[in-house]
Amino acid sequence: MDIVQTIKSSMLALGASPVMWLMLVLSVASVAVMLERAVFFQRIRADMHALVRGLSERLRARDLDGARRVLDQSRSAEAAVVAVGLAELRRGASAVREAMAGASLLQRARLERGLGFLGTLASNTPFIGLFGTVIGIIMAFDHLSTSAARGSASQVVMASIAEALVATAVGIGVAVPAVVAFNAFQARIRVVSDQTAALGHVLLTFLEDEHGQLRGEDRRSAALLHDAASALARQTARAEEA
Repeated sequence: MDIVQTIKSSMLALGASPVMWLMLVLSVASVAVMLERAVFFQRIRADMHALVRGLSERLRARDLDGARRVLDQSRSAEAAVVAVGLAELRRGASAVREAMAGASLLQRARLERGLGFLGTLASNTPFIGLFGTVIGIIMAFDHLSTSAARGSASQVVMASIAEALVATAVGIGVAVPAVVAFNAFQARIRVVSDQTAALGHVLLTFLEDEHGQLRGEDRRSAALLHDAASALARQTARAEEA
């Protein structure tokens, strides 16, 4: 049995409809992930300027309970990471840093949930559409050969070509929003990561003042990043307003 003819017959029997249904299901799933992520990022969005100011004021006043309340009142990933570091305050700067590093990894996994699906969809949906296009072209040539034998063109040929083009269009239509959403969410994650680092250094600066546990390069970087925290918060606020 000719394997090529067998595969061709199977493709002609199925047509491009299964591919179209698959892309429809993928598009619905893509929209669901995008909406869920958009709502999630909106829900955890924080006023970083107010958060940095409130945490700095409580720490300067040596009010650790007040600092915890400031962090607990925020639903942001940044506050969750620094709250873990604050809980390890009595164990020293190294423990605080390690605790915040571990919490940052957990929060990043939480932030990136579903983005792997969007990235895969953005990369592979055009190929799924291309597969449907190939099936449509095979159908068109098959009908064309039949019409040529009869000496006349067939409307079925044109319909097959149109079906092939529709598959390509749907594949691109599913992929483009997924690419845009994936890039937008990744950019938001980078902002959250930067703000988390800046807020964490507010806590490390308090440790330097309180216990003198930061030395050398750590002390200089903590001071610089403490100043950068407020600047980053203001910059983020201006970007959101724009």
